[in-house]
Amino acid sequence: MTARPPSSRRRALILLHGWTMTGRAFDGLAPHIGGEFTLIAPDLPGHGSAASEPPTLQAGADMIAAEVDRLDGPPPVIVGWSMGAAIAWEYIARHGCNALAGLVSVDMSPRMINAPDWPHGLLDQSAEDVAATTRRMQDDWRGVTHSIAATMFATPAGAPGFDRAEARDTILRQDAGVMRAVWDALLAMDARPVIPRIDCPYLVCRGAQSRVYPASATQWICDHAPDARAHEFQNSGHSPHLEEPAEFARVLSQFARSLD
Repeated sequence: MTARPPSSRRRALILLHGWTMTGRAFDGLAPHIGGEFTLIAPDLPGHGSAASEPPTLQAGADMIAAEVDRLDGPPPVIVGWSMGAAIAWEYIARHGCNALAGLVSVDMSPRMINAPDWPHGLLDQSAEDVAATTRRMQDDWRGVTHSIAATMFATPAGAPGFDRAEARDTILRQDAGVMRAVWDALLAMDARPVIPRIDCPYLVCRGAQSRVYPASATQWICDHAPDARAHEFQNSGHSPHLEEPAEFARVLSQFARSLD
């Protein structure tokens, strides 16, 4: 998606893509959003046109801070899908919510690795399982891309306008070493202390058929963020903006309008 020029008359929705993807993952939303909001969907550090930027959550937060600072209209809404949510949480850890109208996260946990006292990480994955996956990424990146693409969706076919093959093609266009570095950064993340600090209106979304994170992660966030509520997309997996673009756009637009 090409970012529309910021307009003082429209609220901006800053759309942050997931790991191994690019801002084009949000292209399907534009026809359903219309001209009511300014849509900004940058390629995040290490990905796409920002491949040369440091592949860290901190660099992503700095990028978003620059996007927020250059806007001259109403406070924006940040919409973070998966890794994009992690970057949004890092932004809030550094800058708070004062410059934001609201936050939307899509199918993400504040801590990816499960532990005896934390069962809300990657679905059905022990720490040992995650370590094995990481080793596979080092040994057979091309092979791993098949499973990454598959787990994005509720069904084997993928999403309308963005099928599983296109998802894998997008993954393969990224640099494997950089993607592993981002993966390591995500595994090291623990955003749990940030969640209670999110004092702006917060919509916590997930797909009911997600194969990546459990529903309990969404519930935990809603229990700990002071102004959070959940929305579940019944016909989606990890990527409801791709799998149900019209419904996702409707829910997102309704949330953004409620902030006026």
